[in-house]
Amino acid sequence: MPSTAMTAKLNEQITHEFHASQHYLAMACATDAMGLKVVPRWFREQAEEEREHALKILDYLLEVGARVKLAALPPPPSEYKSVLAAAEAALKSEKKVTKQIHDLVALADKEKDYATRSFLNGFVDEQVEELKHTGDLLQLAKMAGDNLLQLESHLRHAMSKPAGG
Repeated sequence: MPSTAMTAKLNEQITHEFHASQHYLAMACATDAMGLKVVPRWFREQAEEEREHALKILDYLLEVGARVKLAALPPPPSEYKSVLAAAEAALKSEKKVTKQIHDLVALADKEKDYATRSFLNGFVDEQVEELKHTGDLLQLAKMAGDNLLQLESHLRHAMSKPAGG
């Protein structure tokens, strides 16, 4: 079973992941209000991935016999002046989550908690992918500028490709 400190940090990460999910959902709602359809779908998919990450950590804690303590979530921002602003906020959020995951890995290494370290490897790999996808969205938003239809078209095409394609 993970240490008390590791259990507390994993519980905090569940909260962080659920908050990231809500943040993405708020971005989906904000970009939908802009009249977009593909960008909100991209944000909703990210919201679901973050929710899945929270549940995966929750399930791990249950599996190893640790106590799960869910915490209240702060409300996410709900207004974004543009898709670019939302994409910038998304990348900032992914960088924050990446640091949180790396801090968990460092704690697992320090405590020689090899089971948790092994479990966290998937999250380390996932964050590499998340940073790339979010960076790609930001780049597309910058290139499209005010041409949101072009952004929608490029993103629709990118989302229709198989993973890694």
